[in-house]
Amino acid sequence: MVTICIIPARFASTRFPGKPLALLQKKPLIQHVYEKAKISHFIDDVFVATDDERILKCVESFGGKAIITSKTHPSGTDRIAEAVDSLIKKGYNLEGDSIVINVQGDEPMIKPEMIEQLVKLMKEGYNVDETSQLIGTLVTKIDDEKIFKNPNIVKAVFDENGYALYFSRSPIPFDREKFIKGDSTNNFMYKHIGIYGYTVEILKKFVTLPQSTLEKVESLEQLRALENGIKIKVNITEYDSFGIDTPEDLEVAEKCLSTYL
Repeated sequence: MVTICIIPARFASTRFPGKPLALLQKKPLIQHVYEKAKISHFIDDVFVATDDERILKCVESFGGKAIITSKTHPSGTDRIAEAVDSLIKKGYNLEGDSIVINVQGDEPMIKPEMIEQLVKLMKEGYNVDETSQLIGTLVTKIDDEKIFKNPNIVKAVFDENGYALYFSRSPIPFDREKFIKGDSTNNFMYKHIGIYGYTVEILKKFVTLPQSTLEKVESLEQLRALENGIKIKVNITEYDSFGIDTPEDLEVAEKCLSTYL
């Protein structure tokens, strides 16, 4: 079973144009992410899926592999699906049960251990006869009310078997009794980590589905899967990551990177 990592990276970010090429400790963001994926156990190959020649040339300059994709994809998952199709057409050995790990191109703090945890989750899916009808992802516990209320931080709720019920930018779940007492926190606050695992089969199914209503409302691609009955299995990780959404985030990352590495 082949396992690859594909990192979606587009140039025209609304809040931070050219973000993948922004320097963090004298190294492009995309290079930080690529190198973390490259050293992860269980990953056979790593590619960047991008819509811009400048990002492609940057990746190639540090010895990485990149694939040019359309500029019109509505999500990173759609971009990854095109990259997978391109690899298959070129003769790359990707079968329906091959695993594709999606690591966001703006997550320089991602830990190799997190990628490895997700690969294990995907492979365990076969052991419980879930076959290939599964998307995997990670969450981590929130212990800061400011993070819980931050709309840039995606929250997740899941059932007793670890299957996602919903993802939102709003603080969910809402603890009514504690709120009445003036406390907005609860014991079920989980931050979603922007990393996904798919089989090639479920990835191809996902991108045939039109953008869903909730996906558009929340601007969260994983809701397309939930709205169409595709299960998302969640694992809790002890690690955290810090996505770069704005130039200000980059400044924060510059100051705290040594803490994460």
